[in-house]
Amino acid sequence: QHSILLPRRWSVNLNLNDNDVGYSVLQKKPAPCDMRLIQSVEKEMEQKSSYSIKDDTGITTAENKQAIAVRARKQSKAMSIAISPGKQIAMNAFMLWMSGKHLNIFSISITTTAIMSPFKGIMNVSNAFRSCEDPDGKVDLTSSKALFLLMNLAWLGVGLYKMATMKLLPLTSADWEGYVVWKHVMETSSIPP
Repeated sequence: QHSILLPRRWSVNLNLNDNDVGYSVLQKKPAPCDMRLIQSVEKEMEQKSSYSIKDDTGITTAENKQAIAVRARKQSKAMSIAISPGKQIAMNAFMLWMSGKHLNIFSISITTTAIMSPFKGIMNVSNAFRSCEDPDGKVDLTSSKALFLLMNLAWLGVGLYKMATMKLLPLTSADWEGYVVWKHVMETSSIPP
């Protein structure tokens, strides 16, 4: 069975232009809930870029708006990636609580996941945000990366707390008893003190 790629015969462009029917009516409608953040970022980027764009660059306003919209979507996608570990913290905290304080295979596997997943996330920060990078460098990812790191550190803290409650972390002085140097008594006496 061979699959042959045929050229695309038709396509649908859902982006409206200024001269399309219904464009002015849609502009008057309020934005959906998820698009409000994107529109605020678009406006902010439009204000920032309006000072730097000159008339003699040859870039049309439609291309400029499209570039600003793409940057705004990349910025909002970066923020959603940054918040994603926070969504898993509550779920993992509940699973850790349900696993109990006793050592068994279930609690150990859940605790290992709660330690390794944020550690892998911290080590792969640049890979997580690779799809949001802009070739021109106009999309600021530092705040998104910092939030991503903070969320992963909080998740790691939850896992370490669980390890401490299961007595798997060496936190007490009894855990370090092997490293204590004992004094050798030189003489003994039978007289009570």
